[in-house]
Amino acid sequence: MNRRRLALPAASDVMQLARALARAGGRLVVVGGFVRDALRGRPSHDVDLEVFGLSPDAVEAVLVGFGFSPRVGRLQPVWRRVRDGLDLGWPRAGALELDARDPSSLERAFRAASRHRDLTLNAIGWDPLDERLLDPWLGEADLAAQRLRAVDAATFGADPLRLLRVARLQALLEASVEPSLVALCRGLDLADVAVERIAGELRRMLLDLPRPSRAFAWLASIGRLDVFPPLAALVGIAQDPDWHPEGDVFVHTLLVIDRARELGEALDPAAREILLIAALCHDLGKSATTREEAGRVHALGHEAVSARLARAWLTALRFPERVVGAVEVLIEHHRAPAQLVAGSAGARAYRRLARKLDAGGETLIALERLARADQLGRTTEAARAGRFDAGAAFLAAAEAAQVEATPRPDVVSAPDLMARGIAPGPELGRLLRRCREIEDETGETDPEVVLSRCLGGLDRGAHPPSAARRPERG
Repeated sequence: MNRRRLALPAASDVMQLARALARAGGRLVVVGGFVRDALRGRPSHDVDLEVFGLSPDAVEAVLVGFGFSPRVGRLQPVWRRVRDGLDLGWPRAGALELDARDPSSLERAFRAASRHRDLTLNAIGWDPLDERLLDPWLGEADLAAQRLRAVDAATFGADPLRLLRVARLQALLEASVEPSLVALCRGLDLADVAVERIAGELRRMLLDLPRPSRAFAWLASIGRLDVFPPLAALVGIAQDPDWHPEGDVFVHTLLVIDRARELGEALDPAAREILLIAALCHDLGKSATTREEAGRVHALGHEAVSARLARAWLTALRFPERVVGAVEVLIEHHRAPAQLVAGSAGARAYRRLARKLDAGGETLIALERLARADQLGRTTEAARAGRFDAGAAFLAAAEAAQVEATPRPDVVSAPDLMARGIAPGPELGRLLRRCREIEDETGETDPEVVLSRCLGGLDRGAHPPSAARRPERG
């Protein structure tokens, strides 16, 4: 019997729940990723539980007072407690009666239930009352050997999404994948898997892995990058070797998402998600725009095509519009930082770009971060040295224009124009847009000056700009 102590979250009352279920004739087992991560010495935020020896009705009677939601699911009921991430499930093999006088009866019940799990290292249980591991498939040995093995070939294909979980876990654990498991993964068909579940795994591949590239590279290595068609289209798309000595667009994309993961470490989860998805999709358009002419490879206009393809793909995966819009606008302008600096653009260009980004909920700071990941995701000398000089210059110019974190607010409002006799309607909207253009072109902050320029000096309430307020050149 493999006895040991695994630390449960400090705020958890799993032990109280385990005792209550035992008094009713059942037995609680901690399962899944929590046990795997605990054996690795890593924290886990969610605790998954299974209860043996009780019917769903009997389980529900015990859960009264423990704060769990009503059961979800008919064949395999699950009870959830959102406040601390506890999930309590009824085993797939059914209740399986237990003999309180025979400790091995729990082992037999757990083996029957865990046969339906995906990998041996995810099929380890922990009995908190007896403080013992239940490991019928030798998952602890596989975990120590950094080896992924299917529990049972006959049950593995029950959920085709396991293909993406294997990709993520082999990247997380830097594990080898048994040839028999590779063969199973190659044969999985995700056509009928809900797109929301695929999107959820895509998120976890980007956000949960120190090096997301490993997961996508593994899928490519076994011929299953087809689950993400826009990425599969990047394989073999050539790039100019002077700018991209690392190889094709897919290789470049993998380097970029790893750099984005590093750059996004200190961001809040929402901003990190947008950065990583934008990094993943930033060059999707090169599959359609890449041409070779006079011995040079170029992909003119790929930014706009990439933005359009990213929107279509993310929308199909049911990502929220907040994410889709932000990713789209960042991708569309991801080359702007280098271009504006190279062209010695004035403040006007930065103010206009800030407004375009703001329409998608993003900032020049976020854009520079994506552009930096793009530049460092190469094998050029500058990238190897971690240099993106244009990025620093871009942020300095954006700060000088006072638009690095947000566009400058409108100095002329609709009431200002209406006070000059402009009625609500299309003409009012046109004049408001013209006022913004004047603000961006000149940097003027006096509403009277902007109104005077916009209305062509016909407004008697306007006055010409004073020498002290001479419009800046930009």
